Amino acid sequence: MWLPVMNEELAKRIVQSETDYFTSRISSIGERNGNPEGVEIRKHGSTTAFYIRTMPWGLFNSVKGFSEEDADSLEEVIRFYRDRNRTFQLDINPVSISPKLLEQLAVHGLYQTGFHSVLYGRPSSELPELPASIRIRPIESEADFDMYAAIHCVGAGMEIAHKHHFINNNIGLLGRPGWKLYLAFWQNEPAAVAVMYTSGKIASLTLAATVPAYRRKGLQTALLQWRMHEAYKANCELVVAQASFGSSSQHNMQRVGMQLAWTRSVWAPHKEQGTREA
Repeated sequence: MWLPVMNEELAKRIVQSETDYFTSRISSIGERNGNPEGVEIRKHGSTTAFYIRTMPWGLFNSVKGFSEEDADSLEEVIRFYRDRNRTFQLDINPVSISPKLLEQLAVHGLYQTGFHSVLYGRPSSELPELPASIRIRPIESEADFDMYAAIHCVGAGMEIAHKHHFINNNIGLLGRPGWKLYLAFWQNEPAAVAVMYTSGKIASLTLAATVPAYRRKGLQTALLQWRMHEAYKANCELVVAQASFGSSSQHNMQRVGMQLAWTRSVWAPHKEQGTREA
């Protein structure tokens, strides 16, 4: 599968595609009646800072799209989270980043906490040939959403008693422009889910989860191939995704023809920087 050579223009498109889907994803939570989760989104040029009061995890309190162009907004971004007594993670992609900017991150009390893989590939014109034991279909109604939420919940390592949170915070994606959700069955038993968001000719593979009892059966590989074909049907030029470095998710993506675009670094404030006394 031929892929375009990575350059600054392509890298910026990929970075923007992640910001776009994350903005839509978090906005859908904030649009619930009364904004019960306390969602706030702040833009600074191409940089977007996300905050969810009831979800203290770094994923939901992250900064996307930060680069040299928005270096002057760094203090304002840090203050945004400090005023809310919340730590955060700052994604640093290699495009439009200088040694001086990385030095400024350290000067402002940030340090690198890890790495994350960004991958890209081409949509597939061929409908995947699924094993006889696997069946995939779209989730198109609220009647399906109980199954989706249960799989997402258990696949994320949570107790099924927390399923209602996954219903409340994901139901907004159903029918939302650009979003498609898929349900995979193993021998006619609901076993895995996956999500895709399309914008600007790029399809983002945004989420996937499998019930532990059905892992290592090829479900996520099948869902990747299925979404790559769906991206082709949506006239997309690229498929992109993110995964923990060296994870099984990254391995699955590479097996279906996606390649590593780059490995980004993840930064966060030292613990004392995330509190009011910092």
